Amino acid sequence: MIYPAVIKPDGDGWLVTFPDIPEALSAGATHEEAIEMAKDAIVTALEFYFDEKREIPEPSRVKRGQVAIELPASVSAKVLLLNEMVRQKVRPSELARRIGTTAQEVNRLTQLSHVTKIDGIEAALHALGKRLDIRAV
Repeated sequence: MIYPAVIKPDGDGWLVTFPDIPEALSAGATHEEAIEMAKDAIVTALEFYFDEKREIPEPSRVKRGQVAIELPASVSAKVLLLNEMVRQKVRPSELARRIGTTAQEVNRLTQLSHVTKIDGIEAALHALGKRLDIRAV
């Protein structure tokens, strides 16, 4: 998942905004520092969506003048899982029943701060009728 970021001069530094995730804001003293800060800012902003069990907007195409900020693979997989749970209105307890685990374990699958094996996310998506597709490009 690659989100477009807008990086503009702002006083003595650079301001970063994300058209698709308006909660994600950051800044840096240099353009390069602003890009690095943007990577942390978007993941931090996504935590609000996870906490509120709210669907995360799909990234739009990166346009001219924007910078592509790629989510870590583990975060991307969790975003896909959260979005599918929200779309299908499946609660953690129901998903836990489907995959034969506890609601607590399903909650861990949708916590960005928790390290999760990709197999757990794959099993959860499978129980929702989806398949996790990983490609190297």
